[in-house]
Amino acid sequence: MNRYAKRYATMIIGGALWLAGQTAPAFETNALARAIEDLSASFPAHYTQGADFLKQLAAVRTEAEFAALERKALLANPLLDFDQVLVVRRGADKLALPQNWQGNCALPPKGYRNDIAVLSLSNGVARALFTPTNGVFVGDVDLDFDADKLLFSMPDDAGNWHVWELVANGAGLKKVTPDEPMIDQYDACYLPDGGIIFNSTAAVAGVPCVGGGTVVANLFRMSADRSTIRRLCFDQEHNWCPTVLNDGRILYTRWEYTDTPHYFTRLLFSMNPDGTTQSAYYGSNSYWPNSIFYARPIPGVAGKVVGIVSGHHGVTRMGDLILFDPGFGRNESAGVVQRIPGFGKKVEPVIKDQLVDDVWPKFLHPYPLSAKYFLVSCKPGPHEKWGIYLVDVFDNRVRLYDEPGMAILEPIPFRKTVRPPVIPDRVNLDEKEATVYLNDVYTGPGLAGVPRGTVTKLRVYTYHFAYPGMGGHINVGIDGPWDVRRLLGTVPVNADGSASFKVPANMPLALQPLDKDGQALQIMRSWFTAMPGESVTCAGCHEKQNTTPPSRPNKAVLQKPVTITPWYGPFRGFSFTREVQPVLDRNCTGCHSQFAANQPKIGGFTRSYFALHPFVRRPGPESDYHMPKPYEYHASTSELVQMLRQGHHGVRLDKEDWDRLTTWIDLNVPDHGTWGEHHSIPANMETLRRDMLKKYAQMDDNPEVIPETPARSTKFVPPAATSQEKPAVKDWSVDARWGQGLAPEMKFDLGEGKVMELVLIPAKKPFYMGRFEVVNAQYRLFDPDHDSGYVQIFNKDRTARGVPVNGAAQPVVRVTWQEASAFCAWLSKKTGNKFKLPDEDQWEWACRAGKATPMWYGETNADFATFANLADTNLAELTPGNSPKWIPAIRTVDDGVAATAGVGRYLPNPWGLYDMHGNAAEWTSSVTREGERICRGGSFYDRPKRATASSYRGYLPFQPVFDVGFRVIMELPDRK
Repeated sequence: MNRYAKRYATMIIGGALWLAGQTAPAFETNALARAIEDLSASFPAHYTQGADFLKQLAAVRTEAEFAALERKALLANPLLDFDQVLVVRRGADKLALPQNWQGNCALPPKGYRNDIAVLSLSNGVARALFTPTNGVFVGDVDLDFDADKLLFSMPDDAGNWHVWELVANGAGLKKVTPDEPMIDQYDACYLPDGGIIFNSTAAVAGVPCVGGGTVVANLFRMSADRSTIRRLCFDQEHNWCPTVLNDGRILYTRWEYTDTPHYFTRLLFSMNPDGTTQSAYYGSNSYWPNSIFYARPIPGVAGKVVGIVSGHHGVTRMGDLILFDPGFGRNESAGVVQRIPGFGKKVEPVIKDQLVDDVWPKFLHPYPLSAKYFLVSCKPGPHEKWGIYLVDVFDNRVRLYDEPGMAILEPIPFRKTVRPPVIPDRVNLDEKEATVYLNDVYTGPGLAGVPRGTVTKLRVYTYHFAYPGMGGHINVGIDGPWDVRRLLGTVPVNADGSASFKVPANMPLALQPLDKDGQALQIMRSWFTAMPGESVTCAGCHEKQNTTPPSRPNKAVLQKPVTITPWYGPFRGFSFTREVQPVLDRNCTGCHSQFAANQPKIGGFTRSYFALHPFVRRPGPESDYHMPKPYEYHASTSELVQMLRQGHHGVRLDKEDWDRLTTWIDLNVPDHGTWGEHHSIPANMETLRRDMLKKYAQMDDNPEVIPETPARSTKFVPPAATSQEKPAVKDWSVDARWGQGLAPEMKFDLGEGKVMELVLIPAKKPFYMGRFEVVNAQYRLFDPDHDSGYVQIFNKDRTARGVPVNGAAQPVVRVTWQEASAFCAWLSKKTGNKFKLPDEDQWEWACRAGKATPMWYGETNADFATFANLADTNLAELTPGNSPKWIPAIRTVDDGVAATAGVGRYLPNPWGLYDMHGNAAEWTSSVTREGERICRGGSFYDRPKRATASSYRGYLPFQPVFDVGFRVIMELPDRK
């Protein structure tokens, strides 16, 4: 651009008045100036009028003049090197956009005014290319790379959805997909080799959050000669909007919500055309965007895509136009280049159900011409028409075509495009298995802070998704999994974190890293699917997708892939009755009749399951979608496990009993191991699914079958007599000199307005103790990145991460013992005094404050509302809706909060210490015989009997726990 043009551009962009002495025009000129300048720089040989356009822009006086110049300058874009655009015209009164949890098969097949048309940009006329009969739907148009034929979706005369093909001149109509009773097929795209990928309900699954009332469609591939069809995706939920990336891979949207909130889990996925390397492309573990529809790659640019961000409920499929670059990040808004319009504005990752209902303009069906210019269907305002527009990243929008009473949708330039490379098939259809190679399980944040050697095995399991007409979050279990868990077994992990093993192909698989006791350290809440003969490579546990595996050698490279070791018998669905009930029979039912087998069910659930599940902590149906810290749902955080580990009247579980119990916990406490155990499967769907698997996946699998397993004695084993009393606290009696010369309290300025308050604790050897638990604001001075997170809310329909425990005045939680100790070292250095965690004797002495009762304020049956934040009626907030109020709590007491409270809310004990019972449990410096660190005091999640002055539990020193924080003590020199 010459200096003349730059001078005008700078004048306009800088916001100078368009003529000296005159007021600024009512219209915005900066956006147009930015586009003109960009086109001049990008296409100097073809966009030669830029300087003249900028001169004219500086001289415009009226909106009409500006509009005329805007149209002229932007339509001179050299990227508009075509005249014809394929569009779909549809009556504006019936857009035929499925709800954001539906596929085409949920739409009425007919009742539309629509056609496939060709729009001429030069004369602004649209002519029909294909008009269906009987008012049936036509849409989902995909143009072949050579522009000589096109695919689209349309129901046939029987009302079944199919993929059809037309020659580019509108002739030669041909049904492409086969006739299958009760199966719909739609939404196809061409592959570089001439084959097609399309959606089919031959998965025979139902959307669980609507009780299976909507039928799920997964992606299938048809060969170029149309002779064979093979299923590629084996997903819980819909796949949508397949398209081909520049490198030949497939981009599509996958919806998933195994233990995650279903409003926010429509992710972009990618895979090879043969189904291999299925992996998340954008949005995993992210509340924003709720959903991405109609994503397309930017031509000639690696990685970048443009798509429509929409909500869950509310408007259908439409929403914000967003440009993504996963190279910048793949979570929340980290990879957002720009919202269009929104030049220079940051996109905030808002957590909201009806995300875009109030957003204008609204967009559909973007077609990128470059990374800056796009054709798109747009409705600029509530009372305007859906038309085709040219938009850009500079905030310009030019209408190309609209039509009264019609919505103009799905613009595609009617021209040849570059055919992406053909990726050779990597599958071996003669194989029934695939190989998984794990480079290092400790790579990635999933096991951050976990010492090497902790993981000994991986648990491998799969899902049995709901049939049509079935499903819900209180079906397989109570506030447990949406889907049946089918356990395959375990595979070993080498000391260096590597593993190599065989898995079944064509099956959604999940892995859990296990410790030496067979307990999961992390949960997957998703799945991967391997194709026959595929080699799947994984860098680590929840590693970032932009991470490459380390190049160092490992043992798995030199080993032959191992086979899965079955779990106490053949591959099967995990059933409480068959897997856990024998443990209860052997260890519990002699004393607890409510755990006996063969009692009447309660609400469709096993009575013993109903009695036991409240004492188990688990993710529930919709846990916080952000990646949990390691050990977040470790079995040790469950009351049941804590009680059994402390002896429970002499009960001693053997290794297999423990394994069965903790496996049940790790699998999100299911009751039923098949769907038929909950209620009868409707309309012979079990047989139809099995038939479709045989036909399109070459596998015969019936998850409703209950195989024989090795028999094990269920005879009750009486517990050994034992005492559960904890040794008494050592003698801390006070002599007459204890307080001489010592201030009753101390305060330390930590900076930024934060103060640490301590009170003097009377003892033979006095010490100062934190008046309050260390709060988030104080801890962030030490670790600004710490996230105490949220407390899990159970039930479905989550619109928030949970109950926040990140408030400045709330006690810090999810800190490990190691981190708490490091804070003490930091505080010691900062103040010049000796700070540490109290040992458990110091803690108990300070808690009791001279009292002999279990609680400093009295007995465990006392009303604690003004004294402590313990498990009370407010815990019902964590089980809203139709969830049973199953979390153990004292319902007659109301302490005012459902999670942690700001410190100082309740009355202090006689020595001035707050929250010694409840709020957050607290680390001590003491160690159990097993090498765990002891924490004391109970939390908001504990009933009084679990939060007495002598209550304790143990956790590993590197284990963050959702309800455990700490307070500090300052020791004094020995007194002479």
